Amino acid sequence: MDYQTLTIAITDKVATVTLNRPELRNAFNEGAIAELALAFDELGRNELVRAIVLAANGPAFCAGADLNWMKKMAGYSHDENQADAARLADMLRTIYLCPKPTVAKVQGDCYAGGMGLVAACDIVVAAEGVNFCLSEVKLGLIPATISPYVIKAMGEQAARRYFITAERFDATAARRMGFAHEVVPLEELDVTVMGIVRGLVSNSPHAVGEAKKLVREIVGQPVSDALLDDTARRIAEIRASSEGREGVSSFLEKRKPSWLN
Repeated sequence: MDYQTLTIAITDKVATVTLNRPELRNAFNEGAIAELALAFDELGRNELVRAIVLAANGPAFCAGADLNWMKKMAGYSHDENQADAARLADMLRTIYLCPKPTVAKVQGDCYAGGMGLVAACDIVVAAEGVNFCLSEVKLGLIPATISPYVIKAMGEQAARRYFITAERFDATAARRMGFAHEVVPLEELDVTVMGIVRGLVSNSPHAVGEAKKLVREIVGQPVSDALLDDTARRIAEIRASSEGREGVSSFLEKRKPSWLN
C-alpha cells in the first residue's frame, strides 16, 4: 500500500513505522488512524517481522489530533462522533494487541492522543528534553479513548493528576512514573532503540508473542487455583511447542536456536 501519512521500512527483521506529517507535528486525522491500524495489523501478521518500532519525523513525535480534523468533529452528530472515536479506539487496540513486540522511539514532544500511541506500545524510549502532556481538559474534552493504555502505563495515581491538570511533564518524570522505560540523550536514541530490538529479534518469536499475552491476561488477577492452573497450562504448552523444544535443545547442545538462522 502507498501510505500517505506514514513511511514503513523493514530491515533485518525489524519494521519501522514512521509518522510522517512533520509540518503538522505528526498530528493524526482519520487517514492517519486508518493507516496506522492497517500497518500494525499487516506487520503483526508478517512472518518476516520480529519487532516493530514506532517513530516520527520532525521535531515533534505527535501533537495529538489534527486541527482540521477537530474542526470537522465540531460539526459531527453524536452518532458520527461515536463512530469516529471507535475508529481511534480500534487503531490503539490493534497496536496494543499486536503479536509482535513494539517499541516507541519518542524523539520529540508528545501530546494528547500521541500519548495513547506511545502507551499502546510495549517499550518506550524517550529522548531527554521531550515533554508529554494530556491536554484534553484545556479544550473541554477528556482523554477517554486513550485512557485504558495511558492509565496502565503511568498508573492510576499519576493519571489522576495529569488527566485533570493538563500539566506538561518531561521525560525524566515519565520514566519515574513508569510511562517511559528509558530516557537517553537525543544523539543516543537510535543506538538505544536498536540495542533493544536486536535483543527482541534474538528471542523465540513464539515465546515473545506468548509472553506479551501472558502479561495482558494475568495482570490484576487474584492468585487463585484457577490462575495457578492457567499458568501451569501455559508453561506446559510452550515446553511442548516446536520453539520450546528447540530452545531447550539448542541451549543444552551449546548452539544457536533455529530462529537465529
